[in-house]
Amino acid sequence: MKTETKLFLYLAPFFVVVGVIYGFVTGWGEPVGFLGMPLLGGLVAMVGAYLALTARRIDPRPEDDEHGEIADGAGDQGVYAPWSWWPLVIGAAAALAFLGLAVGWWVLYLGFVLGVIGLVGWVFEFSRGQHAH
Repeated sequence: MKTETKLFLYLAPFFVVVGVIYGFVTGWGEPVGFLGMPLLGGLVAMVGAYLALTARRIDPRPEDDEHGEIADGAGDQGVYAPWSWWPLVIGAAAALAFLGLAVGWWVLYLGFVLGVIGLVGWVFEFSRGQHAH
């Protein structure tokens, strides 16, 4: 995580400086640029701070070792449900929501409801409840 942390923490002051320079170049007349770029720097700084705090809590990853081998990163990388239908439901909900932006707001609300159903289904896919055997 060292590389990712440095990338985000070094980009944060860059965006702040570029936002101030942009403000001087445009005469502070265009508010989105000179406000948006320093705010982007703040967001990048928050991601960098999160990565720095997470890197202190976990063991070094194989990617952080300069002399690491490819085989060092072998093994399970997480849980994946290969036969899950819930990502398809969430994709359909996103398509319906974007269609709602073009057609009408009522379609956007239907997409939002379908998205909540799909997200809850995907999160609780492996949950068996309190009375599981």
